[in-house]
Amino acid sequence: MIMKKNRLVFFLIILLVLASGGVLARMSSGRGGFGGGRGGRGGSGFTTQRGISQGRQRLPNQQFLNSRQSDSLFQWDVDPEFPQDFFTFVRIDYDYTDHSMGSSGRTSYGRVGRGGSMGGGRSRIDYPDSDNNFSYRLHQLTSIEVNPEPVYITLQDPSLFEYPFIYMLETGSMRLLENDVKTLREYLLNGGFLMIDDFWRPDAWANVRNEMRRVFPDREPVLLTLEHPIFHCVFELKELPQIPAWDIAVNRSTDTLTGVTSESGDPPRYYGIYDDKGRMMVIICRDTDLGDGWEREGQSHTFFKEFSEKKAYPLGINIVFYAMTH
Repeated sequence: MIMKKNRLVFFLIILLVLASGGVLARMSSGRGGFGGGRGGRGGSGFTTQRGISQGRQRLPNQQFLNSRQSDSLFQWDVDPEFPQDFFTFVRIDYDYTDHSMGSSGRTSYGRVGRGGSMGGGRSRIDYPDSDNNFSYRLHQLTSIEVNPEPVYITLQDPSLFEYPFIYMLETGSMRLLENDVKTLREYLLNGGFLMIDDFWRPDAWANVRNEMRRVFPDREPVLLTLEHPIFHCVFELKELPQIPAWDIAVNRSTDTLTGVTSESGDPPRYYGIYDDKGRMMVIICRDTDLGDGWEREGQSHTFFKEFSEKKAYPLGINIVFYAMTH
């Protein structure tokens, strides 16, 4: 299967990187943030002022434009010796129920092609900046080859099984179609990995649990503690990260922290769903929003330093690394 081949290639690349000692500069208090790795700056850390292809820059407090409005997204070249052997960030489009339209709800589904920019409602939130920013930071901070063009597809897209990692967000009102339930189960049991992100409040959690029970009626999400290796495998995280939306975390007029980190009042919780061999197939990020930490890194310098650099990128990179090596 192509997905298993891609996972093997990715794993071999990581082994080579580890052997050369260049996978990532560690991030911890007192170490000056990110540095080293592909495109890094040694011990100086990285900054949103770093220049990119064709002389474009991303500056603090710059709001990034949609790629269809401006060619302002990060761009880079993949290694010509490995033109197809790279990690691709894949976002999944899905059905959802809009409770604001009444108790009966309204379902909207946006069918998209590979790399398309049009999608359905909630599944498109933070796109494309979040996906592109994370792909760039993974490329910049590691020696992993990363596709500069994230992919946005449905679970019924024929290319799904080419990709070992997929991402879904705003799943508090997600409604999986019956054929999506079957396909997602097959994808995950055959070695795929799903990251669920950005939902808040108990009712959203109840919906996520119900939808995942449809996929795996006999598998319950397992609460992950801070001791789990996923929080330490690349970056050493001292707490379970919670990333709120930037406009909740930061006062817009002063660019100072508000002190609010939870949109629901609850702490962050992370869950894993495992296969029969103990491999994590799904990570569920509850009451936190990594995607906003990626998308909004240029919205506010304060938000970038406090949430993007310290939490959203380290955990995202940890999740990818853990998923692709277990």
